[in-house]
Formats: sequence, structure tokens, C-alpha cells
Amino acid sequence: VFCDMSEEQHKLYDEEKSSVRNSILKSIASNGKEKSAIVVLQGLMKLRQISNHPVMAYDDYKFDSGKFETVLQDLESVISEGHKILVFSSFVKHLNLYAAELQKKRIKFAMLTGASTNREKIVNSFQKDTNNKIFLISLKAGGVGLNLTAADYVFILDPWWNPASEMQALNRAHRIGQDKSVFVYRYITSNTIEEKIIRLQEKKSKLADTFISSNNPLKDINIEHILSIIE
Repeated sequence: VFCDMSEEQHKLYDEEKSSVRNSILKSIASNGKEKSAIVVLQGLMKLRQISNHPVMAYDDYKFDSGKFETVLQDLESVISEGHKILVFSSFVKHLNLYAAELQKKRIKFAMLTGASTNREKIVNSFQKDTNNKIFLISLKAGGVGLNLTAADYVFILDPWWNPASEMQALNRAHRIGQDKSVFVYRYITSNTIEEKIIRLQEKKSKLADTFISSNNPLKDINIEHILSIIE
């Protein structure tokens, strides 16, 4: 699902994109490519956050986010038809935004992150309670040991480089005992780093492969390639 940015989000993204490019170029000029890894990764992270919802990067952001509005509409639409949904994000902060909105709307949900201690109780509250139709899960927490066959929809809020971690997430719903078709939606913000990365993966590019498989991707990647995804 491709989502358009809101006007304010678009403006902020463009400003940040220029700032990130300049920081990277400046750091490389001063410290060299390998020592600039942290600057590159922080810059990419900030652009990802703004693509999802700018409030993730800027607490004082007061406007909306195209993706956030689209996902909320889809959540309400799917649960109104009686379906159950797993919602995955690699950012707990992102899940918290949805949790706050669902509470406001008095929509019941379960949530599992790396900090959750009572996993079994949380899982059962989703699997067995017919009124509990939304399960917010951090990709890290949802990678192993979960059997969530009550769900027949999976929303991936922020796809990233590694398709294997996404497949792990999808397999939570595709377990033995699953008797329904499972629909998977990936939400991508158009004209951002998210869309660029999806396109690179479709082309099976060396850049995407290196980010997935290398411990230090910047050592093996031409900096021009990195800058090309921040254009």
C-alpha cells in the first residue's frame, strides 16, 4: 500500500533529506567513509522515522502523517468486518502511536514488545478474546515462538532491508492450525527512502544485498549508492 505524505510531512522530509546528505558528505570529508558509518545510519533512521510519522523524530510535530491516517482507516475497516490483524513494526515508538490512538477510540488491542514479560497472557488475550482484534507487535519480539493463527490479516508498517525478518513475522499467522487465507499488507510512504529500498530489493541490487548480509555494509558500498537513496 503506497501512502502519500501529508503536506507538512513532505516539507519536513525534504528539509531533513538535504540536511542528512550534507551531514554525510561533511563527515566523509572530515573522517573518511568507514568512520562516517554512524552518521549515515543515523541519517537513514531519521528519514525512516519521518516517513512513518514525523512525531517519531520530532516530539513537537503537531501535524498528521499520510501513512498513519491510511493504516488507521484500514485497521478500522478490517476489524469492522470481523477480522483479526497482526500489526508489525520495527519501532516500538511507532506502535505506541497506534496504541494511543486505539485507546482514544476505545478499540481493544494487545501489544507485545521486547519489554513485555507476560508473553503468554498477552498472546492468549488476542487468540481467545473475540473482542480483541488488533495485536501490535515489535518485529524483534515477534520473531520467535508465537503462534497467532487467530489472525487472518498482517500489516507490516515499516518494511526495511531484510526480507527474512518480515517472513518470520508473517509465519506467526501461517502456523499449523491456520484455517483461513492470510492477507499481508506492507505500507510504504511514496517518494521516500522506503520506496527507494523496495525498488532496490525488486531489482535485487547489490546495495540491498550488502545491507542485508554485511556486518559493516559501508565498507562494501560506494558512497554514491548510499547518497542515491537519499536523493
